Amino acid sequence: ARGVQHTAVRQAHRKHAPNFHDKYGNLVLLGGAAVFTTVWGYVLTQLGMEWGLSPVGRVTPREWRE
Repeated sequence: ARGVQHTAVRQAHRKHAPNFHDKYGNLVLLGGAAVFTTVWGYVLTQLGMEWGLSPVGRVTPREWRE
């Protein structure tokens, strides 16, 4: 049991080498949030849906372009 304690103390005090997540984690998270917002912003503004509480009778299909 004492050997496990010594190993845990040694690992706690050793210098932490940054890995990919330490270096780029926040950047990847912000990039993903930006892409998510951009895509959904485009979808919601370009979809052509009339917004209301009930879409019954309001959403009509667009004419087919040949």
